[in-house]
Amino acid sequence: MTTESSISEKRSSRLQKNILVSFIAKGWSAVIVLLMVPITLNCLGEYNNGVWLTISSVMLWIDNLDIGLGNGMRNKLAIYMAHGETQRARSLIASTFAMLTYIIIPTLLILLVFIWTSDTYQLLNVDPAKTANLDQVLMVTVTLVCTTFIFKLIGNFYMGLQLPAVSNLLIALGQTLALIGTYIVYLSGSHSLLHIALVNSVCPLIVYLITYPYTFYYKYPHLRPAFGLVDLKEAKAVISMGIRFFIIQVSGVILFMTSNILISKLFTPALVTPYQIAYRYFSILLVAFTVICMPFWNATTDAYERGDIQWIHNATRKLRMMTIGIFLGLIVMIFVSDFVYTIWIGQDTTIDIRMSVAVAIYIFILIYSMRYSYFINGIGKLRLQLIFSASAAILFIPLAYLVVKLTNDIIWFIAVMCIINIPGLIVNKIQFNKLINGHATGIWNK
Repeated sequence: MTTESSISEKRSSRLQKNILVSFIAKGWSAVIVLLMVPITLNCLGEYNNGVWLTISSVMLWIDNLDIGLGNGMRNKLAIYMAHGETQRARSLIASTFAMLTYIIIPTLLILLVFIWTSDTYQLLNVDPAKTANLDQVLMVTVTLVCTTFIFKLIGNFYMGLQLPAVSNLLIALGQTLALIGTYIVYLSGSHSLLHIALVNSVCPLIVYLITYPYTFYYKYPHLRPAFGLVDLKEAKAVISMGIRFFIIQVSGVILFMTSNILISKLFTPALVTPYQIAYRYFSILLVAFTVICMPFWNATTDAYERGDIQWIHNATRKLRMMTIGIFLGLIVMIFVSDFVYTIWIGQDTTIDIRMSVAVAIYIFILIYSMRYSYFINGIGKLRLQLIFSASAAILFIPLAYLVVKLTNDIIWFIAVMCIINIPGLIVNKIQFNKLINGHATGIWNK
């Protein structure tokens, strides 16, 4: 057996194992989320639970402060490992850790000063009589989340080694510890917002702090970062690629997160509920496909850097069959949607079959585009994806306003969501075919 075929088979075997373990980890995470809701609600009560959810949503934005450095590092790491450049890989990891630290320390200090000097009760519209020690809760949460911000790079490290399942397991372990801790707080009778915030913020950090020495002192000591290995050239390379990922990521957030706001603004808040129900129903397949696609990202990086284009051809054929299966699955889901909605939410909310069809089409467009974008992400040729993602984000809101003004129909609003993503899908498909067939030149190869 040739070395090339052995590497290819090893890559495929690793891919299959990662998909299987990722499904288990993601499934367990979903169960934890369901279990956490009633425990936290019973522990805090409706009002303080709402305060905690608000704080949690604000903390999520800190994850976006890495300006794409995590994704940039995982791609560069996969490239260096494919070429056996261990020392450059160490320098890359050290430089990325250093940059994240430089970003988060001043951010943390600014946030702490802001909390200390501001009226946070008024800022978050919280009643002091119902919620005690809000400033303390915010300071503890911000400090722990910012510290986790640095160490969660370990997840990107494992992704760069084509082991995204490990990253998913680390997240699931943090959530499991948080669930246990929350239940202990509930049983103790100390139904304190501060204790809930502490448990939910410190548990993910504990997992990463334990994982760090295991990873870099036991499992991969040859890749252990060190301060002396920080290199400005490596930092510049990661930032260059990371900013591209960051812009694409922010564009996606704009497209996904503004839909509820726009529906409420352009129609009525009452229409947000049926739209969200339909979206969550059909997005089950989107989540499943994301879990399948994620391991292909850096496996593609490895294959492309080694010149194993045949492996990429074989992999995309497998995803083509999966895409056809998902298309058929969406059709079945449309036909049984009324029955599922009745079982799930009862008969208080009615969802028009047209909305179900429109949302299913939208989900399929995202999945079909994702089939190509994950390969392109792995290859690192992001210029066109960046342009079309940013353009879609910029055009979406004014185009939605115009179409709704002309039609006053939410189905046409969802149609805009579909149309705005089609150019990117077409370009992704063309660029992918050019890249793997060796015909990409100019902007198609950037």
